[in-house]
This record gives sequence, structure tokens and C-alpha cells, in this order.
Amino acid sequence: MCKNNILEQALHLKANDRFELVEELLKSLDKPDENINKIWEEEANKRVNSYKNGKLETVNEKDFFDYEY
Repeated sequence: MCKNNILEQALHLKANDRFELVEELLKSLDKPDENINKIWEEEANKRVNSYKNGKLETVNEKDFFDYEY
């Protein structure tokens, strides 16, 4: 089926049906990317380990909120 044919048919649907179709299409694009999740997991673990090993400079809450950006 050609996308132009699908679009033409979809445009003949009632507004509510078109809305539901669009929602389903958007949901189909919102799939987690396991590769990106793995990269972020590794980065988070590196940051936690750096913090635990004292290799990460930290700022206390008062200094953080008092800082003039």
C-alpha cells in the first residue's frame, strides 16, 4: 500500500478517527532505544562511581542555590 493512498483514505475519516489514528502512529514511533538506554546506564554508573570514589567535585545545596548565574 502506498503512503499517498493511505493518506487519502485517512483524510476521509471523521476528525475523531483521524485523531486516534495519529495517536497510534505517534505511539508506534515512541519505542525505547535499548542502545541509548545502555549508554545512559553506563554513564550514570560512571558518575556514581566517580562520586563514591571522591573523584567528582560536588557543591552543597546552599552554595548551589545561592550562586549568582
